[in-house]
Order: sequence, then C-alpha cells, then structure tokens
Amino acid sequence: MRSAEVTPRGDRLRWVELSGEAPARVYVHGLGATSPAYFAASATHPLLAGRRSLLVDLLGHGHSDRPEDFGYTLEEHADALAAALTEAGAEGAELIAHSMGGAVAVVLADRHPHLVSRLVLVDANLDPVQPRPVASGSSGIASYTEEEFLAGGWAEVRDRCGAHWWSTMRLAGRTALYRSAVHLAAGTTPTMRELLLELKVPRTYLLPEADGPLPGADALRAAGVAVVPVPDCGHNIMLDNPEAFARAAATALGATSWGTAPGPSMPSGGVQSTA
Repeated sequence: MRSAEVTPRGDRLRWVELSGEAPARVYVHGLGATSPAYFAASATHPLLAGRRSLLVDLLGHGHSDRPEDFGYTLEEHADALAAALTEAGAEGAELIAHSMGGAVAVVLADRHPHLVSRLVLVDANLDPVQPRPVASGSSGIASYTEEEFLAGGWAEVRDRCGAHWWSTMRLAGRTALYRSAVHLAAGTTPTMRELLLELKVPRTYLLPEADGPLPGADALRAAGVAVVPVPDCGHNIMLDNPEAFARAAATALGATSWGTAPGPSMPSGGVQSTA
C-alpha cells in the first residue's frame, strides 16, 4: 500500500500499485467502492497486465483517509487525486474510471491535463441527476439532508443497496459518502459531459449493452469519443463480464489488435450499483 499527502492538513490518499511499464495506468472506483476490490482482476488480466498500475482509493473511501472537513466535491476529489499522481510520478497516465470515478477523471483531465493521456470511462456519470427518495445510488443519498443521513438515513441506504455494494460502501466515511453523492448528483459547471466533449485526449465510454443507446451518443462520437456497448453486464461491467471488459478496455487503450467490439462474453453474475 502506497500513499501521498493530498490536503494541507496532511490527509493521505492511498493506492495499491502493481509494477510494470510506463506510462502508468490508474484505476478509479465509483461511489462507495474501492479500486482494489473492483479492479484487481482487470489490472492483472492478460490483455491489460504488464503496465504500472495504481488502484486508487479516493479520499473518504476504502483505505484512504476520511477527513470530516473536506468538501468532497468532484473538483476537490480531482485535485486530491492530482496531488497523489504527482507525488507518484504518474504524469501522462491512462485512466480507467468507473461511475463516480469517471466523473472525477473527466474533471481531473480538464483541471490537470498533463496528468492524463487517455480516458476509459466505465458507465460514468456525465450529467446532473435529481435527488430521488428510496433510490439506492447517489440520487437516493442526496435526497437526505446531511443531518438526516448521518442520524440514520445511512442505514436505510444500506438496506436498499444490497450486500454486495454495502461490503465496500461500509468502508467509506459516512460524511464522505454523503457529500460525494450530493456533489455527484449536482454535477459540475460546465457539466461533466460538456467537459468530456472538449477534452483532446483519446476517450472511450463503455456502457452496458442492455441499457440501450447512450443519451447524447451522437454528439460524443462527433467529438471523437468512442462509445462502446458491452454485452451481458450491468453497471459494474468489470465484475459482471470481466472478459468482455478487458477486451473493450484493451482496445480503447490500443493494447490489443481486437476490433472495436468486445469478443465473446462471459456469463453475467455481478450485482449492479448506481453510483
């Protein structure tokens, strides 16, 4: 486990690092998740292995510190991640980022462009969403006030989200989880989608094929973003169909000669989240 101080108060962001060739490849988890649990199999898959890989836990999540006086906006998450990547000497990294992590990665590429050479967004949040009571993802958490969530709303979310997601969500600080969800639901200005359209690095967006066409896909493609449906999976593509995910990610990163569509899929079996 490696770490770097990423706030003036000395809070530390931590990651698991696998040795390999440069440029670094950085894996970023979604809301209430942790990168080693979600991405270890992907980082060591034969199509993706051999690259220096950092499986990062954002502040407030997993093994990283959980400061109570941190805002947990997408911009603050991105700046903290930037500080860690700078300390790690991981400039020009390839980012593979899931759900909320994808939103953070887009903001990182906009605010710290020297740190990012490619983006692979895995069913990432691109647009603001309205808070929705009884939902299990960021919109459900954002429907509480912070006081309501900390006083017991977190237990209602626990009961709705299911054992699989809760197994990593329970590692997140409750203040961090709430504030991250609120800011993810609110999005950024300009929106994450608008930032993504303007980025100049190679960009790929992976989504579950069963979700149907991605809203705004034509505009993304016109801006040079590859939009790739992956079969037999839900939101957690890398867990639900690891073989198809590895093929799609490797193609996006130029690490394989496979075509633009994923190869034969593995059976689906993962549990969805809506981070």
